[in-house]
Amino acid sequence: METNFLGQALIYLAAGVLAVPLFKRFGLGSVLGYLAAGMVIGPWGLRLIGHPETVLHFAEFGVVLLLFLIGLELEPGRLWAMRRPILGMGSVQVVATTAAIGAIAWLLGATPAAAFVIGAAAAMSSTAIALASLQEKNLLVTPGGQASFSVLLFQDLAVIPLLLTVGLLSEGKAALEWQAILTGVGLILAIIAGGRFLLRPALRFIATTRLREVFVAAALLLVIGIALLMEAAGLSMALGAFLAGVVLADSEYREELEIDIEPFKGLLLGLFFIAIGMSVDLGLFVRSPLTVLGVAFGFVLLKAAILFPVANLFGYCGRADAGLFALALSQVGEFAFVLFAAAGSVLPPTTLTLLNAAVAVSMLTTPLLLLLYEKLFTRSAAVEVPSVVDDGNPVIIAGFGRFGQVVSRVLNGLRVSATLIDHDPNQVELVRRFGSPAYYGDASRIDVLERAGISRARLLVVAIDDAEAALRTVKQVRRRYPLLPIIVRAHSRSDAYEYMDIGVPAVREMFGSALDAAELALRSLGHGPVAARRAITQFRRHDEELMELQAPHRGEVKQLIALNQQGRRDLEKLLTAEIHERNPRRDEERREREVGAERL
Repeated sequence: METNFLGQALIYLAAGVLAVPLFKRFGLGSVLGYLAAGMVIGPWGLRLIGHPETVLHFAEFGVVLLLFLIGLELEPGRLWAMRRPILGMGSVQVVATTAAIGAIAWLLGATPAAAFVIGAAAAMSSTAIALASLQEKNLLVTPGGQASFSVLLFQDLAVIPLLLTVGLLSEGKAALEWQAILTGVGLILAIIAGGRFLLRPALRFIATTRLREVFVAAALLLVIGIALLMEAAGLSMALGAFLAGVVLADSEYREELEIDIEPFKGLLLGLFFIAIGMSVDLGLFVRSPLTVLGVAFGFVLLKAAILFPVANLFGYCGRADAGLFALALSQVGEFAFVLFAAAGSVLPPTTLTLLNAAVAVSMLTTPLLLLLYEKLFTRSAAVEVPSVVDDGNPVIIAGFGRFGQVVSRVLNGLRVSATLIDHDPNQVELVRRFGSPAYYGDASRIDVLERAGISRARLLVVAIDDAEAALRTVKQVRRRYPLLPIIVRAHSRSDAYEYMDIGVPAVREMFGSALDAAELALRSLGHGPVAARRAITQFRRHDEELMELQAPHRGEVKQLIALNQQGRRDLEKLLTAEIHERNPRRDEERREREVGAERL
C-alpha cells in the first residue's frame, strides 16, 4: 500500500508512539521498540510502507547527528588521550574478527575473496545500535562503554582501507576506489582546517542575528553538508560529522549546538531504527528460519567470544566492563550492507540475501543482550526513580554527591527546601528513603533544570562530579538566566579560573578541608589555636589574591611560574611575620624548652 508523504509520516509517528512506550514499559528499551515497529509496518509485515530503502537513506542522518553530538563532547586533547584504545583495540578487533569469520566462511565453501568480504563485513558493528543502546541505559560513560565507543570510531576509520580492498577484489573498481580514498583524505583535512578557521567566524556572524531558527538552520546545514561531502567521496558520513563535532568541541557555541540538534537527532535516529526493522525479510524466516537464525546468532556469539579477550588484553579485566564491551559490539553493523553491495560479483545473490537478513537479525539481539547485562551487572533496571518535577523550592542542587549533601544538610537545618537532582538512580533512591525530595536526571541539561523550576528558583548550586559538564551547565544557565545566583563546585584551580571569567563564585572542593587539616597541623606543632587560625585566614586571603593575579595569565606558563614563585616568597614573609607578631613569648618559651632538652 502506497501513501503520500504526510501519510507515511503519520504511519512512522504512530508506529513509534505506540511501540516505544510499550517496550519501555516492559523494560525492553526504545531501540528494540523502534525495530519491532518497523517490522510490523514494513513490506514483510502489514505492508503499510513499501520501500524502506528510501526512508533508510534519509534516516541515516540520525546516526550522523548522533556522532556530531558525541564529537562535541570530545575536545581534541581528550580524543588524543584515547588513541590507545582507538588504534590498539580497534585494529586488534577488526583484524581478529575478519580472520576468524573469514576462515569459517572459507571452510564452509566460500571463495577466498568472498570469505574476506564476509569476515570484514562481520567485523563492523552498528554505531547507531550500540551507541543509542549504551546512551539509553547510561552505560556509555562506563569504562566498557568508552572502550566500545573507541572501537566503533576505529571501525569508521577502517572504512577507507576496507573499501579499497573490496574494490580491488571486484572487477574494474580499483581506480575508482583509489580516487575516492584520496578525495576522502583531502576532505578530512579540509574539515579539520575549515573547522578551525572558517566555521567559528561563520557561526559568530550567524549568532549576531539573534534569531534562534537561523542558528538551528545553520547547525543542520553544517552537519548535513559535511555528511553529504563524505558520502560523495564514498566514506562514512558519521565519521565526517564526528570530526566536525571534535573541531567545535572547545568552541563557545558547543552548548547551543547541542541544544538545537538534540531533538532532530532523537527523531531521525528513531526513524533509522524503524527503517532497519522494515528491511528485515520476514519471508526468508518462513522459508529458512534455522539458516537465518543460525548465521545471525553465529555472528553474535563468535564476535562476543573474540571481543571479550580483546577487552582483557587491553586492561578491561572486570567481567562487567569486558562483558559490556563484548555484548555492545557483538552485532554486525549497517556498514556490512555497503561492503556487500561494493563486492559486486564476489558474492552470489542467494548468499547476499541470506547475509543481509542475518545482519538485520543480529542488530535485533543487541538491545536484548544489553538488557540481560543490565539485569546481571547493574541495579539500575531494578530501581524506580521519579523524573524531575517543579516542587517550587527556592534552591536547586545539581549533583548530590558528598559535596551536594553537605550543602543540602545545612539548608535543611535552616528550613530552606531544595530540589536535588542526580544522574545515579541508586543514589536518588537512597536519598528518597531518608525523606529528601531527590530526582533522577542529567543536571547538566538545561531542559532538566527547567523542569525542576529554575525559572523561579532563587539559587542554583552546581555540584556535578564531571568538571566539563559542570562548566557547561554554568555557561548555559548564565546565558539563559543571567540574574539567577549560582554557586559552583570547582574541581581544580584551573576550573576556578574559568568560573572567575564568567563571574560565578566557585568553591574549590578540597580547598576548605585542606585548610582545616593545615590548621590542625599547626596546632599539633605547638602553635596556639588563635595563632593557627590567624595564619590560615592570612593564607586564604593571600591565595585568593594570587588567583586574581594569575587568572589573566593562566595560559602563559612562564608568567604563572614567576607569579607563583613571587607568591611563595610573599606568603613566607606574611605568615612568618604573623606568627612572630602574635606569639613572641611562645617562641621564646619554645627555644628554652629545646635548649633544656639538649642538656638532658
